[in-house]
Amino acid sequence: MVNGQWSMVNGQRLTVMGRGLLAALLILVMLSVAVGCDFLHKKTTVKYDLEQIVDSGVLRVITLYGSTSYFQYRGQDMGFHYELASQFAEYLGVQIEVVVAYNIAELTSKLLQGEGDLIAFPLPYTNEWKNIVEYCGEEAITHQVLVQRNRWRPRPLKDVTELIGKEVYVKPGRFLQRMNNLNQEVGGGIIIHCVESDSLSLEDLITQVAQGKIDYTVANNDLAKLNQTYYPNLEVSMAVSHDQRASWAVRKECTQLAEAVNKWHEENMTSPRYTASMKRYYELSKSKIFFPIMSIKEGKISPYDNLFRQYAKEIGWDWRLLASLAYNESNFDTTAVSWAGAKGLMQLMPGTAKAMGVPEGKEQNPEESIKGAVKYIGLTSGAFRSIPEPERIKFILAAYNSGTGHITDAMALAEKYGANKYVWDNNVEKYILLKSNEEYFSDPVCKHGYFRGIETYNFVRDIIQRFNRYKEVIKE
Repeated sequence: MVNGQWSMVNGQRLTVMGRGLLAALLILVMLSVAVGCDFLHKKTTVKYDLEQIVDSGVLRVITLYGSTSYFQYRGQDMGFHYELASQFAEYLGVQIEVVVAYNIAELTSKLLQGEGDLIAFPLPYTNEWKNIVEYCGEEAITHQVLVQRNRWRPRPLKDVTELIGKEVYVKPGRFLQRMNNLNQEVGGGIIIHCVESDSLSLEDLITQVAQGKIDYTVANNDLAKLNQTYYPNLEVSMAVSHDQRASWAVRKECTQLAEAVNKWHEENMTSPRYTASMKRYYELSKSKIFFPIMSIKEGKISPYDNLFRQYAKEIGWDWRLLASLAYNESNFDTTAVSWAGAKGLMQLMPGTAKAMGVPEGKEQNPEESIKGAVKYIGLTSGAFRSIPEPERIKFILAAYNSGTGHITDAMALAEKYGANKYVWDNNVEKYILLKSNEEYFSDPVCKHGYFRGIETYNFVRDIIQRFNRYKEVIKE
């Protein structure tokens, strides 16, 4: 007791001196909390640059799903920007981890929130973004182009003024906005159709131009050039917008990483691997022209009929179906190598061939290729065991072309929208087509993202149609 004064704290008596000690203690606690909060704040904002990435052994790459950036094909990660990012990760001596965003705004938000280290996608230069990210790597020049056919009427259009009186089909957003502005610039007269249907993607419109269903659409030059490798009858050289600079990006404070990207790009841009990636996506033809090498009227389909007969029994297939698959894959050319790197008679991807026991260097041996394909078909069949024969065959063929994951995605979409997920024709095939559309490949039921489904759609139909023809004229 001091001066006869007492105080009560939590039911206990404290003297005035005790109250002073308590106050001091509270001040110390408050200071420690403040210091702790500051420490935590510093921890969450600690610099995560090249040194930390190398120490972690992982480069987290943020990109978008798409035919020019990142997608999965036959179980393999692919895409031009994905391949370049993989080459950069190897340069650093680390593994790559893909973080997918669904639009450009999400690319930057994921980067700034620390969900990834590098945007591996051509991010447009804007005043807003250049203040918060560091652009690095190759500077791409992008612009919008008119997609038209190169062999029709007297000639393709050469000047934007020639669009007056023409019908152009565009998707909403920047393409519609640009065409409206262009229409004003030329004094009006361009007939602009805005295609708002969720079931039609920009690549669907490009396909319709190639097929002659519409005459014109508008796309970015890189996507248009890639689609030209599928449809050689497309002309995509006429620009309809000004140039826009774009490149990869990192967080503003990641100066070491930006320097490493710039150094790698300078050294890599003339390398054989960079050149091969560029050719794979923007130059090598992805269209197939079939030339039968043997007349089925002679009672033979190919020089490999005996091998097809022998190995088809292992999976309970009609050998003529296996032959039809081989024809569609390689035109019976054992030396064939696809744009994606698939080799041989049955066009097995390198990883698949290895997993199926095809000896290294024997990928183009016809018997080894057929053995590997039959083993793969047998394993794939198990993924669709709930689908009865003969319907299951269509799902197996589809998976052979695209990879199992995209087919299970299409089945999930079919179920969600009330279609029969166990029937291919007019049911699941409809949803494999829709997997090139963002609304569908970004659906939570889809686990494998973007896919150019029209190739698989045609693949199944062509093989079944040819198989039926074979059955009519070739004895079992």
